[in-house]
Amino acid sequence: MSSEPTNPSAAGDVYASAELYARIQQFYADQMGLMDHGHAEEWAATFTEDAVFQGAVSGRAALADSARAHTRKLAEEKADFRHWIGMLDVRPEPDGSLRTRAYALTARTVRGEALQLTASVVCRDHLVLRDGRWLVSHRSLRRDGTA
Repeated sequence: MSSEPTNPSAAGDVYASAELYARIQQFYADQMGLMDHGHAEEWAATFTEDAVFQGAVSGRAALADSARAHTRKLAEEKADFRHWIGMLDVRPEPDGSLRTRAYALTARTVRGEALQLTASVVCRDHLVLRDGRWLVSHRSLRRDGTA
């Protein structure tokens, strides 16, 4: 049993409208697709300039460097990598930003071999609207099976 809080809905909870929810689903589909297809610069551009990723990587440039390294590694291994996002929860904040929580599965397939599920994580993001675009300002991940 996970120690992750379930955040059950309570009276007064504010949920995103159906239209906003769909836009955020599309944001994640686009963002994960960019990473999965090796578009490091474009993927990094879905984060704010000063974004923090898991407390370990800060800033868009560092995110792009990390994504490029990931892409090179996959190319060397002749592997495809996919993210699958589900159970998305989108909560508007009073300042207009959004807090999201989603479950993410990652899969890796070396060409000619069987698919391997590589991780199951809870992803929590803080999204901000900049120039009409949603961007991640902070992302935290908690891998299942860890404290």
